Amino acid sequence: TDMTHSVTKTFLTTVGGLAWQRGMIRHVNNRVSGYFPTAEREELFGSEHNAKVTWNHLLRQTSDWSGTLWGVPDWADRPVGATPADYPNRPMHEPGAFFKYNDVRVNLLALAALHVWRRPLPQVLREEIMEPIGASSTWRWHGYENSWVMIDGQRMQSVSGGGHFGGGMFINAHDLARFGYLFLRGGRWGDRQIVSKEWIDLARTPGPANDTYGFANWYLNTGRKPLPETPESSVVFRGSGQNVVFIDWEHDLVVVVRWIKNNEALDNFLGQVIAALVKRR
Repeated sequence: TDMTHSVTKTFLTTVGGLAWQRGMIRHVNNRVSGYFPTAEREELFGSEHNAKVTWNHLLRQTSDWSGTLWGVPDWADRPVGATPADYPNRPMHEPGAFFKYNDVRVNLLALAALHVWRRPLPQVLREEIMEPIGASSTWRWHGYENSWVMIDGQRMQSVSGGGHFGGGMFINAHDLARFGYLFLRGGRWGDRQIVSKEWIDLARTPGPANDTYGFANWYLNTGRKPLPETPESSVVFRGSGQNVVFIDWEHDLVVVVRWIKNNEALDNFLGQVIAALVKRR
């Protein structure tokens, strides 16, 4: 097992998708605030700006939510400004209009999903995804020391959606490959439809603020700009490092790559894999 950084986000959005397909999240364009108890709703979504944030905004990293969660302000992740004094006074954007990669807001998505499921997200992931696809029991999904909440009288940890401030998913490459294979098969494993095709279609649809990004962390190959050596229809679940799950429906291919140097090296490597596969066939 090894840290997989922001590939964790794809596990998070998948858990969110399970809630959506069961009607626990009624619509992705619902405002997230309505899924929180009153006290937390006021604290996290009390401003006019934050009240507009929808599930779709959080899933696509376009919420521009403003605030502090688990002691970390939103502006602390990839801060904007010439000096640290400028960081808290960052430019504000209308929710949905501006893409910003930000783990504080992804952690808000994790907390929202926890309130919807009312049980720890690693437990949901294990029972609903990882056990059915035959993954090992060695992976671990961590939160922070202070990211604990009380739900229905039980103390639960809200896990993090990446490794920017610690936590996240620790997992081996074989389990990542099984996770990728689930999506290669359209969310189906054996005779069971685990993740709905409708959710996968939504996850693969680019948002208006970033045409190479679907739901977190579905990286799209729009126009073959990010990965010229791979098909336009392919997607990548990507984390820092780089840690990558590559899914290519055109060539019926899943590739897990860990700790490759950069995007250029990844594109070159995947191009060689595809070329070798085509030549063999």
